Amino acid sequence: MFRNLLPREICFFDYFEKHARLTIEACEAFRALAESQVDQTTQAARIKDIEHQADDVTHECVDALNRTFITPIDRVDIHQLIKRLDDVVDSVDATTSRMALYELAEVRTEARQLAGVLVKAARAIEVALMGLRSLKETESIKSRLIEIHQLENEGDAILRAALTRLFKEESNAVLIIKWKEIFERLEKATDRCEEVANIIEKIVIEAS
Repeated sequence: MFRNLLPREICFFDYFEKHARLTIEACEAFRALAESQVDQTTQAARIKDIEHQADDVTHECVDALNRTFITPIDRVDIHQLIKRLDDVVDSVDATTSRMALYELAEVRTEARQLAGVLVKAARAIEVALMGLRSLKETESIKSRLIEIHQLENEGDAILRAALTRLFKEESNAVLIIKWKEIFERLEKATDRCEEVANIIEKIVIEAS
């Protein structure tokens, strides 16, 4: 019903889904980096390119929003959703840049675990966003949102364990500072995923 009011040349769901695919791509690229499957410098450049593509999608969406009088969902929700999606990619890119800057060649176990959490969360976000087009399968959307919340909790637990082990086992103060920042940036990315889920949940409730 809502989509019928939207001008045919602009479909915000296209922007959401395109950004979601880039988010998955960025998270998967970081996981490959964390698992030492690729060259760090090359992968950092690749993730930076994905981040630029995501920025372009965000700008296109916001520009379209500013030119559209009638929108399928609340204007504020559209703006917040695309911005929070972009925040996820920004967090992944920032983490990758820091790892390259700090020359952290050997990746700690918890970073790999957090990378895995991010990939799962990004995939769940894509499924939930695809469901917004028709809002016919709200239970499917809700199950993905629950999954994202659970993954964010898992990210919190990994962060706590990571910092505990870092402070207990690492004697190099500089490495402690570096890895603490990396862990916290990764956990921040899982927080951003949960914020995306919260916005989607709000949209679903308002459309019910």
